[in-house]
Amino acid sequence: MTSWLAACASACSLSAVHSTPELTLDDLRKLEIICFVPSYLPKDFRLQRVDITYDEPGPDEAKHAFPLYSIVYGNDPRNAATFSIESAREGIGDRNIMEEEDSEETEIQTPLGPMYLIYRPKGKDGRKDEIKTNWVEDSNMKAETSKNAERHPVLGRFHGFSATGISVAEFSKIVQSLHPVRDEKAATLRAAETSAPKIHPKVFSMINCWISDSESPVVTEINLDAVEKNGNEFNESGLKQDDEWLQSPASDSNGFMRYRVLESKGNHYRVEYQENGGGTLTTASIIEFDIEKRNIHRDGKPVTIRVLRVSSYAEK
Repeated sequence: MTSWLAACASACSLSAVHSTPELTLDDLRKLEIICFVPSYLPKDFRLQRVDITYDEPGPDEAKHAFPLYSIVYGNDPRNAATFSIESAREGIGDRNIMEEEDSEETEIQTPLGPMYLIYRPKGKDGRKDEIKTNWVEDSNMKAETSKNAERHPVLGRFHGFSATGISVAEFSKIVQSLHPVRDEKAATLRAAETSAPKIHPKVFSMINCWISDSESPVVTEINLDAVEKNGNEFNESGLKQDDEWLQSPASDSNGFMRYRVLESKGNHYRVEYQENGGGTLTTASIIEFDIEKRNIHRDGKPVTIRVLRVSSYAEK
């Protein structure tokens, strides 16, 4: 996949030269640039390192210190898995390039726009040795280049995201939660949005009755562990995040199934579910549910499973 990012007009920015150890996220809040941090992290991940460095002004720029930042999270003390963020001002090239043949590319939709990923080893599932995104422009960079594409950025930055030892799905969940470190309101909202587990929209279609029928909910308890493992029935091909909606194609039609989280509190959730069969009619319902653990016997052996249990249903 060819990266959408063209090379910057100038590649002559001098290397950053100042770095101070023992920095925290509070130090990032003091910077005038946008610094992204995640609201969601995998279990056992902790902040490992924050660095602030400075680009020196070029020969045609006024004397000014241009801050850059980088962050590393990991599952200390094992440090077998990491998620990291780096920034750049200009003089950049593609970062989603791997020399290994056993690599694969994909695209995901995020609050920061589309991200192109490359990862290894190949395959949709499983932990990856390495995941990298293309560079992503922040709003300052877009605003500055829209006025003058040849101008050196002042506040605008490119941001790159990488990971080791986690799955592409887990990586996607982290980048969906990214927000500016200084925007506490956005952080709170994004944390609430991403606190709900990712559930395939087809789960909610099982709760609805057929449009020609009248009685819903049909299914009131669903085994989420089975949903995650049954990739044929709950195929993630075509699954995409469209702003606040998680959307999937409807089977054997040009329609769609999608939902958005309206409320999240503990293990209780309220979502709006919409379904379209490929025509002009879109049906909608409000579904409330709890995610609980339940003990059952499978093949004669006791097992504990996670279930989605419907507590309220209303057509919209």
